[in-house]
Amino acid sequence: MFSFLKPRKVSKVSDNSEEAVQTASESMSRKSWADSLSLTRSKLGKRIAEIFSTNTLVDDDLFEQLETVLLTSDVGVSATQQLIKKTRSIAKKNNLQTASEVKGALKTEMLSLLNRLSNPSQEKAGHPYVILIAGVNGAGKTTTIGKLTKQFTEAGKSVLLAAGDTFRAAAEEQIKIWGERNQVTVVSQERGDSAAVIFDAIQSAQSKNIDIVLADTAGRLPTQKHLMAELEKVKRVMGKAIDTAPNEVTLVIDANTGQNAIEQVKSFDKALGVDSIVLTKLDGTAKGGCLFGVAEYRDIPIKYVGIGEGIEDLIPFSAEDFIDAMFEE
Repeated sequence: MFSFLKPRKVSKVSDNSEEAVQTASESMSRKSWADSLSLTRSKLGKRIAEIFSTNTLVDDDLFEQLETVLLTSDVGVSATQQLIKKTRSIAKKNNLQTASEVKGALKTEMLSLLNRLSNPSQEKAGHPYVILIAGVNGAGKTTTIGKLTKQFTEAGKSVLLAAGDTFRAAAEEQIKIWGERNQVTVVSQERGDSAAVIFDAIQSAQSKNIDIVLADTAGRLPTQKHLMAELEKVKRVMGKAIDTAPNEVTLVIDANTGQNAIEQVKSFDKALGVDSIVLTKLDGTAKGGCLFGVAEYRDIPIKYVGIGEGIEDLIPFSAEDFIDAMFEE
């Protein structure tokens, strides 16, 4: 959950409305998590289960098979090595004799790693609370903005949207549609650049005492150095509108990217300093194992995951529910 929704003394944006935003998470049953992760569970969870169902000995062959499954399930080399090393160590230290005991140790280590993604991000007070949304082309940034807007307005917050994607032809129209659906103001400019649009949006939010500004940006690949530099400029200009902006930099990642998600996080983190992540399209991919690689890189919290096309299909991330769904039999 976005940290500014939690009660705190220093921010004008805080109150007790956290409960309203948590409704989506509480209504999400374990079965629903399992349904949403069905493809990833087939690729990773069920293959792990098969290894333990066909192996009774705790030996090198067992760990080699586990390593192969993790590597071929988008977990990533570094995260795989860490998980295998720690599980081996636990097995040796506790003299585990059965495969089922090793399975329990592996599950514990996988949960421990993913829990790094559940840690709250460092709070940065300010009013309005400005969130810069970034990511590659097609990750689902604008749609995520629309879904977040619904959650924030239902939590009693006033929201303003900045149409900062000035490159994609249909981007402005798309965010305006989301604005109309959520009955919030959208600030845009004809032929304006992204930094100018977002600067104006922040100033407008200040004058109207708006609680939250969600700033859209154009999609860009980490390899497009000039576009990444432009994004850095956008962030600097936001700080000129109000010195606390952006309060949060949120990276939107399409779960279908698999291991490439790790490189996206590294590149955007280097350019902007990523505070939180929204993982989209988790229900439509078998590559959810990429979360372990992201967690191994750095403990950037995943605030929400997308589990469907509907406006309600954006829920707070839960490492425990994710792991339980992965190991569900």
